[in-house]
Amino acid sequence: MRVVFSKYDGRLHWHHPARLLGEDEHGVWVGCEAGTWGQRGEEPKVWWKHAFVMLFPRDRWWVALFNAEPHKTEVYVDVSTVPEWRDGEVHMVDLDLDVIRFRDGRLLLDDADEFAEHQVAFRYPAEVIAQAEASAAWLMKSVGESAAPFDGSHRPWLDHVHPHM
Repeated sequence: MRVVFSKYDGRLHWHHPARLLGEDEHGVWVGCEAGTWGQRGEEPKVWWKHAFVMLFPRDRWWVALFNAEPHKTEVYVDVSTVPEWRDGEVHMVDLDLDVIRFRDGRLLLDDADEFAEHQVAFRYPAEVIAQAEASAAWLMKSVGESAAPFDGSHRPWLDHVHPHM
């Protein structure tokens, strides 16, 4: 299967292959083994050193990525439109804001400046802005408190692509 992020103006953003792992109460899980390639738009491909899993919730404005150790970032959540599945691909629009939890416990809301710029440049509708801001606030609280699904729910899924844990 393929993961496809675009920007609000329709430009292709990050995209890469992944393996469909299954579903649970949190959504659909996919995995990428160490050495999986990714590409931002038409830029050269990069190969990721660490395995990771991604969670695509069914009706939320975000997508979560959980990295295997020793990656310095434990949880990386993209605020996005609700993921849509079609023809073996999952599509969403990256809305700039990212919530990041590092292995040392630090929490960061990243790219607020880019979100502010893109609201004007891409003419985000008021509903999109409101959903993105509400999602970012909920994520800062939930990821920071290690509430489900940011409570280790990813570990059994990560074992499928990183069995050495």
